[in-house]
Amino acid sequence: MNICVFLSAADLDDRYTGPAREFAELLAKGGHTLVWGGSDAGLMKVVADAAQQAGGRLVGVSVEFLAHKARPGCDEMIMTKDLAERKAELLARSDAIVIMVGGTGTLDEATEILELKKHGMHTKPVVLLNTAGFYDGLKQQFRRMEAEGFLPLPLADLVFFAEDGVSALAYLEEAAGIR
Repeated sequence: MNICVFLSAADLDDRYTGPAREFAELLAKGGHTLVWGGSDAGLMKVVADAAQQAGGRLVGVSVEFLAHKARPGCDEMIMTKDLAERKAELLARSDAIVIMVGGTGTLDEATEILELKKHGMHTKPVVLLNTAGFYDGLKQQFRRMEAEGFLPLPLADLVFFAEDGVSALAYLEEAAGIR
């Protein structure tokens, strides 16, 4: 399975890097391919390093203005002209999506992926990996949206909130019929 991971390229402390590293190792050891933003910086580097060290395949999708941060030595590196094309390419090359901790770029990617799923533009499983409670507020907001009628389908059909990498990967593998 090609698993797209949206996450930050920022340098973060171990409460975020440890669980990200663990998930990437599980992904690779499970025979899955990491599809990600292609950066060799911050948390993106941590995930790519862990997946590669565990024998995983890496497919990076970067954007021309960030080419100087692109990771060398990937199995495949795709360069896109802009962020919109990058998001579309990441979605097209993936069978499932995991959203890890991140800033506005990660939040933009997450909301676009969920909006496309809401409108039936894809049916891929989506997991928000709620490391250290990072997405507690967003989870609360989504529940309010559901309760007040802003979501046309149940929240559980839109996204799965996982508290750790083991449950995130188990959900994705079950959704794909692997387990």
